[in-house]
Amino acid sequence: MLVREAPAGAPEPLEVYMIRRNKGMKFLGGYYAFPGGKVDPGDAAPEVLARCHGLGVPEAEEVFPGHAGAPALAFWVTAVRELLEESGVLLACDAAGRPLEPRDPAVAAGIERCRRALMAGEASFGELVSREGWYCDLSGLRYFSHFITPRSSPIRFTARFFLCRMPCGQEPRLYTEETSEGFWIHPGDGYRRYQTGELAMAEPAEYGLAYIAQFASLDDLWVAHDDGRHKFHGIIDRIDVFWDSFDWKSNRFQ
Repeated sequence: MLVREAPAGAPEPLEVYMIRRNKGMKFLGGYYAFPGGKVDPGDAAPEVLARCHGLGVPEAEEVFPGHAGAPALAFWVTAVRELLEESGVLLACDAAGRPLEPRDPAVAAGIERCRRALMAGEASFGELVSREGWYCDLSGLRYFSHFITPRSSPIRFTARFFLCRMPCGQEPRLYTEETSEGFWIHPGDGYRRYQTGELAMAEPAEYGLAYIAQFASLDDLWVAHDDGRHKFHGIIDRIDVFWDSFDWKSNRFQ
């Protein structure tokens, strides 16, 4: 979830970047969501985990245990990779942990080169980052929430969500391989438009927007996540127990 401060005088203090999934997609086609995707085996490769700054394997495991044999840190790598694939934004730094300067034409060209090669399947994400001499910069990510689809869903998955400060000098771009729209929106406005039926969303996006809308600044949001822990679960055990009787409308964030 890319988040940034709203311009001065805006009706809300924060903005969140959202995409719209292509209508023809098998699952949640046409729904509004956040950039993301599945963990690839390469995201857990030792060589790519070793090229991470800002968080290590032991620290990630303390936040949540690895899933299905993959170390927890692989989920952070997936977040970095998917953000590049779907928005063209790369969270990277040099060997000393200094952020990239994307306004440098050579760096901008390198980011675009990595994305094109990644989408073409020319090499793994870890290999491409290594070629440029870069490291995944995880310092701008905060673990946010965990959702598992209900048993009634035709497609099942477990998903981890992260908050991400919009890095300086970059701007998300729309790529149409999987998305038809990409835009910044105030979280409160997005949530209200969901309630009126204007923006179709699954629970992770709906709950995410409502949660973020409660904060007065990006700094306040980050302080609330200094503990590194998730702020809410959408866990199958809870959802299934209350699936028929729980009144979601009256119990949503206000």
